[in-house]
Amino acid sequence: MTLLHEEPIRFQVEGEQLVGLLHLPTGERPAQGWPALLMLHGFTGHKSGDHRLHTLFARQMAARGVAALRFDFRGYGDSQGDFAAVTPARQLADVRAAADWLRARPEVDPERLTLLGHSLGGLLAAQSAPDVAPHRLLLWAPALPEYFLQYLPGGQLPAGVQDLGGWPLGRPFLEEVLRLNPLKVARGWGGVAAVMHGDADETCPPAWGEQYAQALGPGTDLALIEDANHTFDHLDHIQTLFDLSRRFVLGESLQA
Repeated sequence: MTLLHEEPIRFQVEGEQLVGLLHLPTGERPAQGWPALLMLHGFTGHKSGDHRLHTLFARQMAARGVAALRFDFRGYGDSQGDFAAVTPARQLADVRAAADWLRARPEVDPERLTLLGHSLGGLLAAQSAPDVAPHRLLLWAPALPEYFLQYLPGGQLPAGVQDLGGWPLGRPFLEEVLRLNPLKVARGWGGVAAVMHGDADETCPPAWGEQYAQALGPGTDLALIEDANHTFDHLDHIQTLFDLSRRFVLGESLQA
């Protein structure tokens, strides 16, 4: 198994600093560079993911010869910015900047970039696919815009910032996210994709994962993980998720 190196990184978007961690394999690098993985966390999440899902998967992939970058969106985690100012457009700009930064690394093959998103990160990954043009697209329990309808008090957009359990959720975020159509974008993308979803997910129903897989085209792999919830809160479910995801990123059959 290939060893790995972990490097704290920073890059800027619109004058604000984003913080991340780059996982690099060690050993003899391929002539064209290592394939790469860019990971997008979910709503009110952070670069490590729920119970370290992103940290652990990034390390697994780096140990198998894939450079992995995970970062905090602006307004999240250790990155600069105010959560009240977060909008999907700002997050999509963060994704593009992170992809450009990763592809510019001399250790990385810019033509082999897998884009992975969990929950809202999955929605953003699908929405950004035409601009980022990943080699592969991997969605974990992707959200749809209707998830955010629950944050409309009385069915109306709030006048200003609302307190979401200590998170200052701004009206502009809700205005924008409800206008997104990631399924339409997915239908027009046409690349290699896979969707992993727990069949007991009560946050983002598994039917949403099925809709993404259908929109992404007949060659898309869909794995419904038995009894798994939205954040895969069981060691067996995590193992299944990681095994299937690793095979997809490496271009192997999910049936192996």
